[in-house]
Amino acid sequence: MPNWLKDAVFYEIYPQSFNDTNSDGIGDLQGIIDKLDYVKSLGCNAIWLNPCFDSPFKDAGYDVRDYKKVAPRYGTNDDLVKLFDEAHKRGMKILLDLIPGHTSEEHEWFKKSCEIERNEYSDRYVWTNGAFCGIGGHPYIGGEADRDGCYMLNFFKSQPALNYGFLNRTEDWQKAPDDPACIETREAMKDIMRFWLDKGCDGFRVDMADSLVKEDDENKSATGKIWKNVREMLDKDYPEAAIVAEWCDPGQALLHGFHADFYLDHWGNGYNTLIRDYETEGGDHSFIKKDSGGDIMRFLNDYLPRYERTKDKGFISFITCNHDTPRPARTLSNEELKLAYAMILTLPGVPFIYYGDEIGMRYLDVRTKEGGYHRTGSRTPMQWDNSESRGFSSASKDKFYLPVDSSSDAPTVEAQEKDPSSLLNEVRRLTALKHEQKDLQADASFEVIYAEKEKFPFVYRRGNLVIAINPSGKECSANISAKANVAGNPVYTIGTASCDSGKLTIAPQSFAVFG
Repeated sequence: MPNWLKDAVFYEIYPQSFNDTNSDGIGDLQGIIDKLDYVKSLGCNAIWLNPCFDSPFKDAGYDVRDYKKVAPRYGTNDDLVKLFDEAHKRGMKILLDLIPGHTSEEHEWFKKSCEIERNEYSDRYVWTNGAFCGIGGHPYIGGEADRDGCYMLNFFKSQPALNYGFLNRTEDWQKAPDDPACIETREAMKDIMRFWLDKGCDGFRVDMADSLVKEDDENKSATGKIWKNVREMLDKDYPEAAIVAEWCDPGQALLHGFHADFYLDHWGNGYNTLIRDYETEGGDHSFIKKDSGGDIMRFLNDYLPRYERTKDKGFISFITCNHDTPRPARTLSNEELKLAYAMILTLPGVPFIYYGDEIGMRYLDVRTKEGGYHRTGSRTPMQWDNSESRGFSSASKDKFYLPVDSSSDAPTVEAQEKDPSSLLNEVRRLTALKHEQKDLQADASFEVIYAEKEKFPFVYRRGNLVIAINPSGKECSANISAKANVAGNPVYTIGTASCDSGKLTIAPQSFAVFG
């Protein structure tokens, strides 16, 4: 386990929307380099960089044309190495986004795989043995290659599935996971990882990490065997490199070799009930939403079994948002966002802040771009200053990758830097607290002190710290003397709170840490 993960706070950067330095309307690697000091000032000591590899961008870079080449619109391989170097000078780590399950249909591997004559790439992708033989239960394409067969898709039409085999095989064209061709696919992915690790990358966030072997069992044991093999390589040759899974089942992901797994926003799960429970009938019942009728037990009933199963095996990663998820400011006020981030940054695990969430960037109603569809509204340009372009680019606005928030009250870094009570400065204080307090590191102990159905506050312990949160609009109290001996004033507060003779009292929309 890389020791640096214990104190890591990640910042996710969508490169095309972050900072444009060559005036083409698209963010670039030099733009990220120029803003590293800003990212560090947030208290973020690690970056997850969304895909920056060469691509036709039919799915915003999640359709890779060349894994070993930076997309020209972002810069060059040398620029990426410079980003690694500049980050390391500042004590920061960089994770690249690895897409192991599929490539672009324009990848040279796939072009060779489409050929009639057999070659070393013929079995690199999942093909049937006839152009009129489809793939039941899976999307596929037929009739677009000279080869007599149909090929499986992993998602969009532009993303043919790489071949890691089928655990439960029902057709003669399905290969076993230990077939030499499937092993070659695994080894090709490890070769890509070694290529970037040798250039200074600190690890990978892995896209759709659980989807490699098809018709796998419910424990994803065959896919897990692949990741265990990758972990063996990392432990032996790159022990400080980290792998973070897009799996959303840490009980599986961490067992199968990942250091951390995302707690993603899936409808009805614990994370969803905290800040995005607005898809059900009867309005928004998110726990953090003021006077919404939220219930912390809906979160804990889902989260606690995950935590107990994995607390000694790796980390669960909470996110403020990501490139697939509506921004939290879609429904939460700045005061509610402060409480949400306070909770995310003080729970166990390795947290991730999505670019712009630290200033409360909004989810915008914009047209789809590069396969984004409803996700596009969370991918708009970073808002650096109060100028018309929001400081993103000096290009004409019609060339911008996506429109900027043109609202007169659009949140910006420039405005919030000047306001001591801003969301931006609260985030900085929270990350500073996290780094200062060893009891807030990823692996510090966690215990629920007070939580009752449809009641407030929620009180929990991290090491020797006692943390309380009251997102409701009313003052509330809890007797915590049986589980915690708290004396003195809080070491950190949003709002106000006190504890006297075991009775904790906390004001409306408040958060407190007692030490």
